[in-house]
Amino acid sequence: MEAAVAGPFATRHLADLGADVVKIERPEGDFARRYDHAVQGLSSYFVWLNRGKRSVVLDWDQPRDREALGRLVARSDVLVHNLGPGAMERLGLGPEALSEQFPRLIHAGISGYGRGGPYESKKSFDLLVQGESGVISLTGTPEQPCKVGISIADLTAGMYAFSSILAALIERQKTGKGGAIDISMLECMAELSGGQINTYRYGGVQLARAGWRHNIIVPYGPYRCGGGKFVNLAVQNEGQWERLCAQVLDLRELASDPRYATNAKRLANRETLEPLIEQVLGKLDEAEVIARLEAADVPYGRINDMREVVAHPQLEARGRWVEYGSEAGPLQMLMHPMNVAGLPQRTDDVPAIGQHTGEVLREIGLT
Repeated sequence: MEAAVAGPFATRHLADLGADVVKIERPEGDFARRYDHAVQGLSSYFVWLNRGKRSVVLDWDQPRDREALGRLVARSDVLVHNLGPGAMERLGLGPEALSEQFPRLIHAGISGYGRGGPYESKKSFDLLVQGESGVISLTGTPEQPCKVGISIADLTAGMYAFSSILAALIERQKTGKGGAIDISMLECMAELSGGQINTYRYGGVQLARAGWRHNIIVPYGPYRCGGGKFVNLAVQNEGQWERLCAQVLDLRELASDPRYATNAKRLANRETLEPLIEQVLGKLDEAEVIARLEAADVPYGRINDMREVVAHPQLEARGRWVEYGSEAGPLQMLMHPMNVAGLPQRTDDVPAIGQHTGEVLREIGLT
């Protein structure tokens, strides 16, 4: 019983690993179906998040559909939902009622703030949780904060729900008992910010926004080279720093300069160091910079846009693009990244709304 991103992301991973996922949609459908029409008339988010599932339309305000919903819950191993606050309780499907009626059922609820506490009943969306969790305070330039460019709070909550469900299934094998999983988007995002939280809690320091650079490590981020191109550097230790100076920048003396000898000193003096790095790199074209970085074994990368990601040679070489069926015809999408040896890679279709209603209702003894 899911919509949008967080719940569907969790259950799509379960479907990818072989679970029979029955997606319950209201008659109007998951509203993510209407986000856009970019994929041959279908929603870009919906096809990504819902492949491999069976779609059943139920209007759970109607008694007969409520009966069908009850039968489905009774035969399920796991119930996942990310409906609004209090919605499951109004249906008689709150965690206490479910645990009492179906002791083997694992039921996972995803919400903005979790059960209990003053924020329990607040509506939440990805942007709002990014703000509440402090992530926006860490993202952007010193002058302008911004949100993360993907639905990071939704996706993180979905992944924590997915991994928690797998852990609960293992626990049920040991004990025979299911139980409730309560996933809070706020808690998930606070967990991802743990290092920055500790920096403030124990050092009293709110880390400054550093744009596309790093607020703790230098040099780390995109640096301009010739032709207006950028190369992404990620210098993690002193050996890499020394090789960058000697073999890439051709400034061996820079490595022993007391202003830049350690990462802490490079961070404190980044205003003079980073322009110096770009001054040298700016005299070299991108190919020469990359050749030097390769020879010096200094970690680097490119700044790709989506066009370049779609054509990425590593994704192509590893055969990550797979064909999935849909009501709009075959779609090329990335295979899931859980490469578990021995498990088949499922490539089942993206369901049309209500495509499997009759099929699933017959399985539970209803017309």
